[in-house]
Amino acid sequence: MKVFLVLWIMPIVLLGSWYGLSYYDINFGYRILSRELHDLVFTIYGNLLGIPPETIPPLVLKAIILDTFLVIGFIVIKRRRKQIWAAIRKMLGWTEQGESPMHTGNTAEAEFSRIS
Repeated sequence: MKVFLVLWIMPIVLLGSWYGLSYYDINFGYRILSRELHDLVFTIYGNLLGIPPETIPPLVLKAIILDTFLVIGFIVIKRRRKQIWAAIRKMLGWTEQGESPMHTGNTAEAEFSRIS
């Protein structure tokens, strides 16, 4: 799980670092961090996708947020798997031994048969 999280977060950190540094033109002498290359990259992506370059960063942010919720969901499912299955079994009325539903008699009929 740790490898999965590292492989998920590293591209986000690298992309966010590059975007922040190149957006504010903090290039430390590297052309890859310059504002000109930043604008060129988004112009190329905008032309490839057929959308204005200004709309790409919000779309990327929405994708990162969605991915974050998916990763958190996977972590919750992995950590709470036994509890989730127990709740599903209880909700569907399955027994621990098998997948067949438990037979529960109608309580109204049971009460009527005892009275008569």
